[in-house]
Amino acid sequence: MAIEKIRLQKYLSECGVASRRKSEELIENGFVKVNGKTASVGDKVDPKRDSITVHGKKVVRQNKCVYLMLNKPRGFITTMSDEMDRKCVASLVSDAPARVYPVGRLDRESEGMLLFTNDGEFANALTHPSKHVSKTYRVTVRPPVSEEQLTAIAAGIVIDDRKTSPADVRVVLQEENRVVLEIVLYEGRNRQIRKMCEEIGLEVARLRRIAVGSVKLGMLKIGSWREMSEEEVRKLMLAAGMEVKKK
Repeated sequence: MAIEKIRLQKYLSECGVASRRKSEELIENGFVKVNGKTASVGDKVDPKRDSITVHGKKVVRQNKCVYLMLNKPRGFITTMSDEMDRKCVASLVSDAPARVYPVGRLDRESEGMLLFTNDGEFANALTHPSKHVSKTYRVTVRPPVSEEQLTAIAAGIVIDDRKTSPADVRVVLQEENRVVLEIVLYEGRNRQIRKMCEEIGLEVARLRRIAVGSVKLGMLKIGSWREMSEEEVRKLMLAAGMEVKKK
């Protein structure tokens, strides 16, 4: 009978150690060992026979999938550890019922809805560029916004030598010194909204994610997390094109 082996980074993701990309970084940096030997990216393992450790701790597959929502405050970076000793979101979910990692990211000065899970398939589906799962943001900008600037955001702006995908944008509040916009993105590029606004001469004073797909942040307290309901998880799975398994 053939032994079924899977890629090491995929196994680490399924065990809730980190996303596949982050797992590859752990492997590249020599933090992962298989049967006592330092692993390499691309290695395959047999979870039933091989002993895998990360930072010297044995990796154990978690049977129960956990899905959390955090209201991320400003000043925290979206990582589970940091060599520069900066504040990490890991400290905000340290009391979670399982070892989880972030689904996507928010930059340090951005706040709002950040998802966590130990379900690697779920995380990969939600963040894969081909899925176009929407993310909704409330963005406070200065100075006042013109119709031309709104049209540019909606149509797409060239940043990092590539035009952004069309977005939905509307004015929520307009005052003399600030405007609050609601922007819905269908792609997830690094610091995308900040770069788009900078390109058209707008200063971002506050950036807060308020929804992913049809799942909303709601009244969750800043710095707090909660487990998502089965219905919320189902909605996100459907948005990402995943098969929702019946219990």
